Amino acid sequence: MSQTSLASPPARRTLRRARTGVLAGLLAAAACAVGALAAAAPPAAPASATPSTTPPATPAPLATAPATPAATEGVADTRGLDQQIQGLKKDVVDLNKDLFVLEEELLFPANTQVAVFLSMDVGDFFSLDSVQLKIDQKEVINYLYTPREVDALLKGGVQRLYVGNLKVGPHELVAFFNGKGPSDRAYKRGASLRFEKGVGAKYLELKIDDQQKKLQPEFQIKDWE
Repeated sequence: MSQTSLASPPARRTLRRARTGVLAGLLAAAACAVGALAAAAPPAAPASATPSTTPPATPAPLATAPATPAATEGVADTRGLDQQIQGLKKDVVDLNKDLFVLEEELLFPANTQVAVFLSMDVGDFFSLDSVQLKIDQKEVINYLYTPREVDALLKGGVQRLYVGNLKVGPHELVAFFNGKGPSDRAYKRGASLRFEKGVGAKYLELKIDDQQKKLQPEFQIKDWE
């Protein structure tokens, strides 16, 4: 089953346009603040075209000249603009997170949502290369892992491998694991689970563990009820 949305196409287009418009507005404000900051910076003094032949005058005693009000005001304006830019950057990040959550709630409502996670606790008997998922005999994802992603999983990370929509009722999840097994040989194994989708979100976990007694990897699917 593909990751289809229950929301209508016009609703999704409206949400994405709103998200793009708001982010563009904040980025434009940040750009204006940067321009104002550049304009407020004092110009560099021009270098002399010809060297001077006049002998240097006797240095006068050093004296600390009081800062002029204009210079003090310029420094304050520069600091204020810098704080404004940092604030706008934070607003863009926070707004992007909120819009992402809102988009997910629209595309995958809690009543029909199904999410599949993957965790791995292996070291000697299996090295993961890819995972293929099928729900009700339809492929929904075929994920190829990078060495960095595998390393993150081995350190205790949990990956949200798939999220989609399912109707209430019985379903079947089948997972195929590809990689290197004992003696560095190509290794492919599968696991399946029949589950009941009720009202509310459904969460499933693919677990890869080392089975020390049999010297083989073990693949399981856990239903988080």
